[in-house]
Amino acid sequence: MSFTDTLKRSLGFEETGSTEKKDGEGFNLTEFINSFTKSNRDEQLDTAQQYGQDTAAAQDSVSEAPVYDDYDDYVIVPEQSFYEIILIRPKTIDDINYVVDQIIEEKNPVILDLSFLEKESPANFKLAGDKIRQMRANYGAEALLLARSDEKNLIIISPKKVNLINKG
Repeated sequence: MSFTDTLKRSLGFEETGSTEKKDGEGFNLTEFINSFTKSNRDEQLDTAQQYGQDTAAAQDSVSEAPVYDDYDDYVIVPEQSFYEIILIRPKTIDDINYVVDQIIEEKNPVILDLSFLEKESPANFKLAGDKIRQMRANYGAEALLLARSDEKNLIIISPKKVNLINKG
């Protein structure tokens, strides 16, 4: 039986035995894969016989195909499927605490514009710098300066599992 015949039969285009489908009978992926690997192995043996190869040697060269019984055991789920990168211009200590929560608890990178704190509240700016240092030391967070000018002071901070690479 060829691959096409097996596929047609498994999808219900060609019925075997009766023309009615039994209740509960549908496409069975495991049966399809096992029948395909068996028919593929049989075709390889037929080809070996056509070219005059020894059947025993051909059977040794055609390894026994694995049987796939259960696909439920092989589910891979990423820990976090995407990251939200937050851009924030903190104006209070509460905003800085929100940034710390995003990095440590939510594992999201944050881009900070510290220019407002630098101009309006030097004490809060110093406190923000201390919190960034603590995140780097205690939690392995990474921080890179993106831009510094009179109008902007941009820093990106990421959790330990998000690598920042400075190539410039």
